Amino acid sequence: MSLMQQNDLTEPAAGKRQIVRHTADALRRRILAAPAGEQIGSLQTLARELEVGIVTVQQAARVLEHEGLLEVRRGPGGGYYGRRPQMADLERMLGAYLCGEPGSWREILDITSLLFNRLCAAAARCNDAPLHRELQILRQKIEQCADLECLGRLEERLQDILFQMVSQPLFELLTRVALGSARDVERDGASLHVLDLTVWRNGRLRIIDAIACRDPALAHFEADRQNRQVLSAICGFERV
Repeated sequence: MSLMQQNDLTEPAAGKRQIVRHTADALRRRILAAPAGEQIGSLQTLARELEVGIVTVQQAARVLEHEGLLEVRRGPGGGYYGRRPQMADLERMLGAYLCGEPGSWREILDITSLLFNRLCAAAARCNDAPLHRELQILRQKIEQCADLECLGRLEERLQDILFQMVSQPLFELLTRVALGSARDVERDGASLHVLDLTVWRNGRLRIIDAIACRDPALAHFEADRQNRQVLSAICGFERV
């Protein structure tokens, strides 16, 4: 047994966490230096090469599995295989971070508003005819929306279409996390029913019309105007 493996068994908690972190960093570098899907080694091989204990490698591997960077395969041909995180993996991690560092509703709204304004403006630059047709079909459904349950479904569909029109993965990730945090606060009851259905519907219709006209400035303006209506309604709600 190597000196580092012996230390792995005797280090206090703080030192143990540091060893796991360093091991996870080393595994992460190996994964990113190799093609996705390639085996980076077995548990025993990695423990030997990194000069740490098997338990430390297992703990570091769980960290990387959570990050979406590692897949552990068991049985014949098993071992540790590198992968690349999907959007859902990154969204889950950022969402978990925000849950541990919760901001105020106003802070979440400010971030969401800025990102949504940019999203609408960027979508207005899209020239994809099929996506514009989908947006017009959605517009008809929004125009007929008559209840809050319908509102939620149509709002999510609107965001999905806008993300397809923009096709910027990092921007989509940040926006989805911010919007998801905003929805979590709404479910907690912080701002339910502060903006009525008619105001939401009319605002979304104006945004869609601006995007259909391929007018980024107008789309940004309409998105910002509706965000200000939401903010004004929430401020009034908080004063009650």
